[in-house]
Amino acid sequence: MQLGTQRGRRFLVLSSADNVATLMDEDAEIAQLSDGMTIAARVPFGHKVSLRAIAVGQAVVKYGIKIGVATQPIEQGEHVHVHNCE
Repeated sequence: MQLGTQRGRRFLVLSSADNVATLMDEDAEIAQLSDGMTIAARVPFGHKVSLRAIAVGQAVVKYGIKIGVATQPIEQGEHVHVHNCE
């Protein structure tokens, strides 16, 4: 498990298999994860950001479990939600 913060933004990654991180606070400013990766602004509490690029059809993995597949290319740091995965 990794609980990190950078510039006031907290995130959670439970498994090394995860390709998304869950944001743990309401801060909507542009932020960075601990590895310096910039994340998109205005990502709400509890939503996901991509830890690396995810191709169309590739599994979206959160907490070590496949929660869906990408329906469009998802760039590193991008908001991952119903608009780009199912």
